[in-house]
Amino acid sequence: MTPKIQNTRFGSITIDGKEYDHDVMIRLDGEVKKRKKKASKKIYGTSHKMSKDEAKIIYEKGADQVIIGNGQMGVLKLSSEAEKYFANKECQVFISRTPRAIEKWNEANGKTIGVFHVTC
Repeated sequence: MTPKIQNTRFGSITIDGKEYDHDVMIRLDGEVKKRKKKASKKIYGTSHKMSKDEAKIIYEKGADQVIIGNGQMGVLKLSSEAEKYFANKECQVFISRTPRAIEKWNEANGKTIGVFHVTC
């Protein structure tokens, strides 16, 4: 996939040579944006559970899959409503610890969105 992700460590991710010190989304066109986690925090009081509202922000029409890096220790989880939302859009979800999700991203083909949590 483009862009390529080179590295992650607790608190950062390096994409195409640029280091980000916050969670990121990679759009279908390859644009890297800051993750909009306030939508989940508003509902659950934490950004460690992804809400349907955040899933709506992440999803783009035509996406076949979303790859989610759920943190260095795997703390970020999908709510059942977010899971159903992606399923209704016929968008497969791969969720794993961020280092493994990065491997999946770099190997992926097709219309893919990435979301990467860089801390816990």
